[in-house]
Formats: sequence, structure tokens, C-alpha cells
Amino acid sequence: MWKSLLIALALWVPPVAWAGGLSPAALDVATVEVLPGPEASAELFRRPPLRNLDEVLDSGYLNVGLYEGFPPYAYRDEAGEARGIDAELGRLIAEGLGLEFRPFWITPASSLGRDLGNAVSRGHYLRPTQVADVMLRVPYDRNFSYMRDSTGEYINKSVVMFGPYQREQWDLAFDAARLGDTATLGSFRDHPVGAEYQTLPATYLTATLGGQLRDNVRHYRNTEEALAAMARGEITGVMAIRGELEHYLARYPEHDFRLADAVFPGISRHQWDIGMAIRHNHRQLGHAVEALVDGAVRDGSLGEIFAAHELHYHMPDFYAEVLGAQ
Repeated sequence: MWKSLLIALALWVPPVAWAGGLSPAALDVATVEVLPGPEASAELFRRPPLRNLDEVLDSGYLNVGLYEGFPPYAYRDEAGEARGIDAELGRLIAEGLGLEFRPFWITPASSLGRDLGNAVSRGHYLRPTQVADVMLRVPYDRNFSYMRDSTGEYINKSVVMFGPYQREQWDLAFDAARLGDTATLGSFRDHPVGAEYQTLPATYLTATLGGQLRDNVRHYRNTEEALAAMARGEITGVMAIRGELEHYLARYPEHDFRLADAVFPGISRHQWDIGMAIRHNHRQLGHAVEALVDGAVRDGSLGEIFAAHELHYHMPDFYAEVLGAQ
């Protein structure tokens, strides 16, 4: 019985094939012309284009992922042009490849993993066919790169994080006119301190030292507003990323604002290296980009970009170990 059923299924011909061919409707679907190229495939299947190195070079441009509204690293000026350290690094990379630099603006999501997915590997649901060829300002952390989920699968298997180019750290800016020549976390038991809300500093300051600073913590929309509040005398210190603090402190030369270079007990990593990310199957593009960034670190070009923005350049630990430099 079951053998007869298998034979019948094998000999069964779909109705659209009767009368010697496909039905008109089926024929219309079958003869749809698909234009060549990754962009056409992306639009057809609603997925990001798979732009390898050759396709990027043929296109004449490079999409560089930059975090939007994040001075001094990446932001738009009044004319809408991309400015900041990462924007200049993106231009350096694109120029080195003989390509046009195109900023791919990234709005931070709830986690780095989501940012990598939205900007590099799969595309955001609002722009599913658009991704960056390379994304800048990605923490270069081996443990995060090879993190596994509960089933043993790599969480970030769709992306490759590579090419460290800067060391970043948390720091405190303080008003020396009110606190003296030095400041520590303990200085804010009796003085108000600010931080950008929904960030690690905002959470940390309310919990550190057994909550002794909690009542003195003030939250602001961003680091720029926190420094402006310190200039108005509303707070005496601000905790944030060191690069941001240096950038905004330069606006207040009339004040005796300083960096504390503080120690933050309870934070597992006070300093970390910043690198880049690409799709896991575009390693050839990654090698080309990494070679250009490596040259900029070694010959001092990247340090000059930082100096032009009035920031101190801190070489990544990776290079400090290899080159014996700090």
C-alpha cells in the first residue's frame, strides 16, 4: 500500500505544468529579471548587501560606521558634515583604499551586541538592506569576542572585532577651585557630582562606597550638559569617558577644571582598547583596513588627529606591548 502511494507521488505532476507548460501567472514569476550585484540582491531579499573587498573597491566608496552625536569622536557639524576623531580616521582609511568616505551613522541600542547586529551583520529593522562595511569605536576585548550563550554557540559569531587603535578609560573631572589640587571619589561625600544618565558612571556613583555618594549624584542628558552645570557651580565633579571630558573641559579655560586620573574600586576594567568590527565573512576587507590603521598608529598619524582635536592620544595596550611604548 505505502509503495503504491510513493509511486503515485513520484508520478504526480503539478496542475500548472499540464497542457505542456507553466500557467501564465507562474510564467510571470519565473521570468522576473534579477539585476546583478549585491545591492540588487539586498533589495530583492530585504537583507544587507554582501560587499567583499573587491565589491567595495569596485563601488568607489566605503561605508564607515560611526556613533552619531558622540563628540569628540563622531558628530555632524552645522553643515551636516561628519566631524571628529573617528570621522577623520574613517577618511584616512577610505583615502588609503582610494575610495570615497561615506559615514554610516549609528544610534546606540541597548547593548553593544545589538549595535553590531544593526550596523554590521544583519541590519536594523528600519533599514534592513543597509549596513556599514566597517564599524569604528568597538571595544577590543577577546573575552567579549568569543563569548558563548547557554548552548555553547558564539554570541558574536557574525562579526569579527579587530584592529585596536586607541586606549580609553573612565575618569573624573573636578573643580580645583572648590576641591583643591586633588580629588577622589571620597571628595564627593560632601560635594555634588554629575554623570550622564543611563550610563555606567550614573549607576556606579550611586552604588560605590556603600552608597555614600548617592544623595549627591546629579544626572544629566549628556556629558556636555554635566560640564556646563559644573561651570555654573551646580556640581563639583563629573565622571565620564576621558576623551569626552578633555573635549568639553577645553571650553572652560577660565575655570580651574582638572582631570583626577582617579581609581574606581569595583569597576572590573578601568581602561580598555578601542578597535573596529566587520562581518565575519569579509576578513579580506578587514586585513586591508587593519593595515592602514596599523600604519597610522605606528607613524604617528593617528596621534596627530587626536592632537588636532586637543586630546591626548593613548596608544592601545596591544601596541604598548608590541612596540614598548605608552
